[in-house]
Amino acid sequence: MNALHTVPPAATATATLPALPATAVETILRAAFLEDAPYGDITSATLLPAQAQATAWLVAREPGIFSGGEVFTAAMLMQDPRAQVEQLIAEGQPFDAGTRIMRVTGLARGVLTAERIALNLTQRMSAIATQTAEYAALIANTKARVTDTRKTTPGLRVLERHAVRCGGGHNHRFSLSDAVLAKDNHLAVLTGGDLGKLTAALSGVRAQLPHTVHFEVEVDSIEQIEAVLAAGVDTIMLDNFSNEQLVAGVALVSGRALVEASGNVNLGTIAAIAQTGVDIISVGALTHSVRALDLGLDIAIEA
Repeated sequence: MNALHTVPPAATATATLPALPATAVETILRAAFLEDAPYGDITSATLLPAQAQATAWLVAREPGIFSGGEVFTAAMLMQDPRAQVEQLIAEGQPFDAGTRIMRVTGLARGVLTAERIALNLTQRMSAIATQTAEYAALIANTKARVTDTRKTTPGLRVLERHAVRCGGGHNHRFSLSDAVLAKDNHLAVLTGGDLGKLTAALSGVRAQLPHTVHFEVEVDSIEQIEAVLAAGVDTIMLDNFSNEQLVAGVALVSGRALVEASGNVNLGTIAAIAQTGVDIISVGALTHSVRALDLGLDIAIEA
């Protein structure tokens, strides 16, 4: 991710973002608190009176795009169900360094027990949203859309996928159960590397699938494209193609399937890739290698 001295404008309208599944958020938070405070927070329990109240602000130390308000709120309420939590910056909206993003008032023990879990998750989600917004801004004047991949943190995929949406990106298949995506290793087993068997093998797969199941196939050479298209696939992924090869591939497909570009995508290359005419650009870096955004929780001190 860049140094974040500047951030793209508002990435997405809040109304377009579906709410996070409450059960998924609860499951993630329960596992996190079981790890972080298996027998409670001994520091807060020892130092702080049981009924002491505190107000705290989630404050940005650097600019970015916000994601994770529902998670922050749920973390605080899990430790103090009577806490009052207010989200001041909407999901997918930009903020500057020093901006107050969330406000919570409740039992001091609860606020401080929830602090690290709430920060860890919102810092990562906002980092993903911010980086996605950078990618999306670079291809805003093309037909291409930037999507995530399955290169997510195990157990946190639902949060990280939401963060991609907050940044103006799109989601690829959520899991192995959602769509057929035949990659090079699948094809190697299926055909033994024999290009002449590819169409028949993939046609047999297509015949087994309900009409509601999306069928995508990855190719690593132009020579495979016609054989794959002949099987009636929905999307063809051109993996690690040069930009010149992408142009040729898009022309060869000629609208018979969606075209996805994958591999060697970064902030320096995505604009040129989008200009080749592909429909989708998948970027593993949206989720697998972001640096957590610097957010802090500041306790309000009464004069």
